[in-house]
Amino acid sequence: MDWITTVDHKKIAILYLWAGGLFFGIGGLEAILIRIQLIKPMNAFLDAQTFNELITMHGTTMIFLGVMPIIFALMNAVIPLQIGARDVAFPFLNALGFWTFLFGGILLNLSWIMGGAPDAGWTAYVPLSSTTYSNTHGVDFYTIGLQIAGLGTLIGGINFLATIITMRAPGMSFMRMPMFAWTTFITSAIILFAFPAVTVGLVLLTFDRILGANFFDVAGGGNPVLWQHIFWIFGHPEVYILILPAFGIISEVIPTFSRKRLFGYSSMVFATILIAFLGFMVWAHHMFTTGLGPVANALFSVSTMLIAVPTGIKIFNWLFTMWGGQVRFTTPNLFAAGFIPTFTMGGVTGVMLASAPADFQFHDTYFVVAHFHYVIVGGLVLGLFAGLHYWWPKMFGRMLSEKLGKWTFWTFIIGFHMTFFVQHFLGLMGMQRRVFTYLPNQQFDLLNLVSTIGAGLMGVGTILFLLNAFLTSRRPADAADDPWEDGRTLEWTIPSPPPEYNFKQTPLVRGIDAFWKEKTAGHKGMTPAEPVGSIHMPSATVLPFTMSVGIFIAGLGFMFSRDEFGNAFMSFLFNNYIVTAIGLVITFGSMLLRSLYDDHGWHIEPEELEGR
Repeated sequence: MDWITTVDHKKIAILYLWAGGLFFGIGGLEAILIRIQLIKPMNAFLDAQTFNELITMHGTTMIFLGVMPIIFALMNAVIPLQIGARDVAFPFLNALGFWTFLFGGILLNLSWIMGGAPDAGWTAYVPLSSTTYSNTHGVDFYTIGLQIAGLGTLIGGINFLATIITMRAPGMSFMRMPMFAWTTFITSAIILFAFPAVTVGLVLLTFDRILGANFFDVAGGGNPVLWQHIFWIFGHPEVYILILPAFGIISEVIPTFSRKRLFGYSSMVFATILIAFLGFMVWAHHMFTTGLGPVANALFSVSTMLIAVPTGIKIFNWLFTMWGGQVRFTTPNLFAAGFIPTFTMGGVTGVMLASAPADFQFHDTYFVVAHFHYVIVGGLVLGLFAGLHYWWPKMFGRMLSEKLGKWTFWTFIIGFHMTFFVQHFLGLMGMQRRVFTYLPNQQFDLLNLVSTIGAGLMGVGTILFLLNAFLTSRRPADAADDPWEDGRTLEWTIPSPPPEYNFKQTPLVRGIDAFWKEKTAGHKGMTPAEPVGSIHMPSATVLPFTMSVGIFIAGLGFMFSRDEFGNAFMSFLFNNYIVTAIGLVITFGSMLLRSLYDDHGWHIEPEELEGR
């Protein structure tokens, strides 16, 4: 009950981590099944329909349900500590964001056992996702599940914006914030502007499929290219929603293990802002082959290539941070160091794809698959592994095993390059993406075999990480406040794991890398900005959970509202929107309770603080 009702950002971080880990595992399993099917020509391991469902669910699960919650886990665990806050701005909303995300993800994955998973690709292009070509409820699970999960992400983004703007410790100006706080702030701003676009698209597609509307149906005056515009106006900023937090993690890990300030801090901040700004101006590079014309293609080509400039600034700044530093290759720093060349390769192929004439050749081949995975797996996932190993002692009070961590790194990164490096060549030789089998003697056979072996190695690396986490959890929580001994930011000034109130006294920040600055001045901790006083804490509540359950029931009811049931009672419940109404009553009833009951929270008094 404690976990269901909690509004503590540190516990919500752990909930996000375990939920993300679950979905990441499901997405990984789907990937392994895809690679087994492609291990040899004319393989009959999977049929075409199941393969389509697997590639759709693999992409959707990994992007929306696998990596996003792990990003939010690290944000929740670290951001309030880094800015010297006792919690996020809206603890209730924080819990609501998690539960809506979780129930959206569960709804989407229920499709496997309730009549077939979505099968139109993770981008759900119409008319493939229309009822003409996808006549099960699979795409309905996709549209409604992602709307509910996306609501949680949007709530989380707004919460972090408010937290960083209003709750920074005294002395922490924007240009003194750690880079992870900066990337979280900018990522949250992108979420605020990008997620409404995809929400509108998903609502329109839901109306097309369930209510018989014609937004994307040519025969009814609709336009299928409209879906591509709506999807990619969200879809490309989504890439930066995913990768910017990884940039922030790398910008924390490398200075710590190089015993140096981040090189070019202000240029890193402005490069991040520029990436976010340009990220909204490049979406149609996914649509070069739709016939937008030479003017549009040229404009989107140029804007896409421009993004390489601020990204290059970041790459060089990380290298210059390590240059001349006292570099220690701990597990987090191994992942950070592996991230730099791997992500750079993904960026270089991105510049190749930004050229419209070249893209006509690369489009819908395995070259694009390789590029995308070099950015998201070689970039984001390596960044997340770096962050998890780095902040694990702060989250759980236990150090992960360095030996197992290094085994995780080497198996995962070797497996990654085996899997995706060869896919560039498969694409250049003409192997199309999303094909469930291929003919022999086209020079595809050996490279696909190598790719599948690599995918297995990545799976081994992931299992080693889970083993590391399990074995570590059995040891006592005895991590030091600053277990890496070279911590630079405020989270390393308090116990591991932090107490529920985070800071007994709000710290006074005197510069960038606030803790490091105090260390170099000969101080053992932060100078407090206030005397010890009464600390206000928010009350635990079950309402975020019940509101999310209500949205889940309403979504399920709406999806089946036009179905014919063999049972008259079931038909009565669903066809008359009674199930939908029950769900909405639960949600709005919870909202009403929240509005009518004035919960003032509780206080921890100074005497209790001294006793702790």
